[in-house]
Amino acid sequence: MTLPKLARGGHIGHVNRCLSGLPASQSELDSSRLALIFYCLGSLDLLDAVQAKTTERERISWKEWIWEQQTQGVHGTGFRPSPFATPDSSTPEPYADYNGPHLVMTYTALLALAILRDDFSKLDRAGLVQFIRACQRDDGSFSIVPGNGETDLRTLYCAFCICDMLDDWSGVNVEKALKFIETCRTYEGGYGQAPFCEASGGPTYIALASLHLAPRAEGVLPLSQEQREKSIHWLIHNQHGSGGFCGRTGKPADACYSFWCGAALKILGAVDLIDTESHAKFISRCQFKFGGIAKMSDETPDPYHTYLSLAALSIFPPNLPDQGPIAQSWEFGGLDPLLNANEETIRWLRDHVPSR
Repeated sequence: MTLPKLARGGHIGHVNRCLSGLPASQSELDSSRLALIFYCLGSLDLLDAVQAKTTERERISWKEWIWEQQTQGVHGTGFRPSPFATPDSSTPEPYADYNGPHLVMTYTALLALAILRDDFSKLDRAGLVQFIRACQRDDGSFSIVPGNGETDLRTLYCAFCICDMLDDWSGVNVEKALKFIETCRTYEGGYGQAPFCEASGGPTYIALASLHLAPRAEGVLPLSQEQREKSIHWLIHNQHGSGGFCGRTGKPADACYSFWCGAALKILGAVDLIDTESHAKFISRCQFKFGGIAKMSDETPDPYHTYLSLAALSIFPPNLPDQGPIAQSWEFGGLDPLLNANEETIRWLRDHVPSR
């Protein structure tokens, strides 16, 4: 198989440009700025470029900005998406309904701070547990903000990840949450975003990761053998003829599903079933000539698809026979498939985030 070089330098340039200021094509993402920062920093982390391609002044300013998004109030403490809906104020005030903490952004904030090697001395751990407790609903699911907002498997996964990072599950009714995950499982072996929804690659990864993160009694498995085999069968058949992965049955391949489906297979111990060479060829076609990776060829790149493509390659890189510059460009360090970050970053997080 002939592969071009993975354009590591171009991808570094793309995410660095997005860290400096959003291009016009992505300005609608300003209200999710914390997630965008994670995708950019996560890409640099996977490319081993955080120290080499950013300055100490930049890293300090990013950490300061992220901590400015930590907000306290009646429902506990978390991180808001950005200050887009908040007037400037010299003194912090308790949040209101429109600018409170956001479960998904809190998860990405903690990962971004770990990538920047923050010591987490400013983290309100007790407030985080209170915030997670305020987001859980009676059916076991979690709302994206306390009391209202979207509720689906994404928010449950973020709550589970934060509990795992803190090593504190006291804010979650785990039994109810696991029952909610089960209601999202479909006949195909995948999971939908919510009960009665069509199976998709993203929710399937999220469900499987959550099941493996949850504390369980010794000897109790996250899935039965039959469930595991059915999930593997559905996921591996999502690898498209183009080499990429589709998110739903019969859909075209999209680079983000390389991670969602590939990481799910990694969790299930079946990553060896992936055709890694044809997958790498698909990703090579999604590279933009000026840097960044798009959802498919001839599309506009963005940090989301760039990060998830690199994360997928960190889990299952192509097995190239030679050790020349092309092969080296496709080599990565390890990635934690449950929390979705570089293994070294997860080690830092586990050393600094849990309550002591």
